[in-house]
Amino acid sequence: MAVTGDRYGRDVLANPRRAKPRAPEVAAERDLVVEDAASGFCGAVVGLEKSYSGDLVRLEDRRGTTRVFLMHPAAFLIDGKPVTLVRPRGRGPQARTTTASGSRIVPQARARTARASRIFVEGVHDATLMERVWGDDLRAEGVVVESLDGLDNLDEALAAFGPAANRHAGVLVDHLVAGSKEMRLTERVGEHVLVCGHPYIDVWQAVKPASVKIPAWPTIPRGEDWKTGICRELRWGTPQDGWRRVLAGVRDYRDLETDLLRSVEELIDFVTAAEGDR
Repeated sequence: MAVTGDRYGRDVLANPRRAKPRAPEVAAERDLVVEDAASGFCGAVVGLEKSYSGDLVRLEDRRGTTRVFLMHPAAFLIDGKPVTLVRPRGRGPQARTTTASGSRIVPQARARTARASRIFVEGVHDATLMERVWGDDLRAEGVVVESLDGLDNLDEALAAFGPAANRHAGVLVDHLVAGSKEMRLTERVGEHVLVCGHPYIDVWQAVKPASVKIPAWPTIPRGEDWKTGICRELRWGTPQDGWRRVLAGVRDYRDLETDLLRSVEELIDFVTAAEGDR
């Protein structure tokens, strides 16, 4: 008599399937960069919250956009591998210890009353980048940054400001190279004024290419507006669209070229060293 097979198959308890390995737990420390597996949103941990559904983590991407996610098991990726975010033991995300410029944060520091000394920059983009990276330092030192709306207005601005021993003026200049228009305009600025600059045609170019996800800044022919040419070559749309891309690529000093970093730091030291300006 033939033996028929078990209509129900093998005993499911005889050789149970191997359980899937659990995703490792990782403490959601501040600035830890993770990716939400479901949406693809990638950002740094900037806060932890609670809800009726469970613990939440707030992530911030390079553009400054923040989103909140439930801390489900294996809901996030680090280097492409699933992890389970958990609250750090006994504490929330660690507070930042340095500013975007890399300076040490002074606990409970308050903004200082504005100094008489001042830093002048060529345009709004220069001022915005300074705020993005050095804003905390400038407020702590009470340093005001003022846009000239073009270097051609420098003489008039300095005359109105009146630099003195207790009122230093620092000037940040784009494309400060031998034989340039910028060099000629800043040759005779007078006493108590320090001019520092960088060799880049525009402050955009002082942002590292990798930070704005390009291999290099394109070369634009002379006679053509540089920003317009850059946006055409990179297919960024209008200069306004291009500026949004550039600014979104800057999180801290590591996104900027050394020439700009050195010049800004030197200007801050100069204007905070004015005699009697305390």
